[in-house]
Amino acid sequence: MNARKTLEPPVPARWREALSDERLAHLVKSAFRETSRALQARLAEHGVQYGHWTLLRVLWQTDGLTQRQLAGEAGVAEPSAFAALNQMEQLGYIARHKVPGNQKQVRVFLTPKGTALRGASVGAAEEVNRIALEGLAPQDIAAARRVLVTLVGNLERDAATAQRDRQRPTARKLAS
Repeated sequence: MNARKTLEPPVPARWREALSDERLAHLVKSAFRETSRALQARLAEHGVQYGHWTLLRVLWQTDGLTQRQLAGEAGVAEPSAFAALNQMEQLGYIARHKVPGNQKQVRVFLTPKGTALRGASVGAAEEVNRIALEGLAPQDIAAARRVLVTLVGNLERDAATAQRDRQRPTARKLAS
C-alpha cells in the first residue's frame, strides 16, 4: 500500500456527489450525526447519557455555574438542561445549591460520582476522534479545523446581525 492511499481513503459511492460545494452543510450534519452516534454508544457502556455528557463536559472545566450559565456554555436550551440536571441529580452526578441571599439563583456542582465519570467519558470521546480522523494527514486535519471554525464564526456573526436587526426599531416605528 502506498502512502497516498493511506492519506486519501476512497470516497464511498454514496458520498461522491457530496463533494460539490452545495452539499457542505449536509456533510457537516452527517459527520456530526455519525460522531454523535459513535460517542453515544461508547458513553452508554459507562452508563452516561449523551445529553448528560454535554453538561458534564462544561462542569469538568468550570464547576459551580448557575443553571442558566451551564445551559449557555453547553449550547443547550434551558428547559432541556433543567430536565437533564434533574436526571443527573437523581443519579448522584450533581448537587444544586441556592446562592445565599438570592433564592432564584441555583448553582450546579459535581459530586464525586459525577467527577469520576470524566476518565471513561473523555476516553470514549478521544476514541471516537481517533476513529473519525483515521487516515487523515495532520495538515488536512488542521485545514478542516480552520474551515469549520470559520464556518461557525460566519454563521454566528450572521445570527448576531439578524438578532440585532430584529431589535433595531425601523424608521416607520420611529415616526409613530
